[in-house]
Amino acid sequence: MAKDKYHDLVKEALEAEGWSVTDDPYYIPTLKRRLQIDLGAERVLAAERGSTKIAVEIKSFIGLSAVHDFYKALGQFNYYYEALEDFEAERILFLAVPETVYEEFFSEPLTQKLVKKHDMKLIVYSIEKEDITQWIA
Repeated sequence: MAKDKYHDLVKEALEAEGWSVTDDPYYIPTLKRRLQIDLGAERVLAAERGSTKIAVEIKSFIGLSAVHDFYKALGQFNYYYEALEDFEAERILFLAVPETVYEEFFSEPLTQKLVKKHDMKLIVYSIEKEDITQWIA
């Protein structure tokens, strides 16, 4: 499967924030097929003597329509969310989106309503600065 245009940018930005990318891609076995989320990562929290595990689906939103790209991303997110519930429920699923798309499209009331309704956690990344600008959980 082809990597998203900004796959490496998001991976490097996560590592710069102290995350260890453990899986690239992160596979979820299901009954009939293996699903793959773009990245699996974890960060050890020494003070809490534990770790936080995440899975990150990266989207560039470079199609003809942000609405169409969102339909696809929402469907993928929900599918992966349900699969993770059965396979590794403690891993938190994030959707990574470009900062410009977040500011222009994700600020719309209907998009915000759907993000909240589907409990979508977001990583907002800057293409220009090549870093993560926001974590929205």
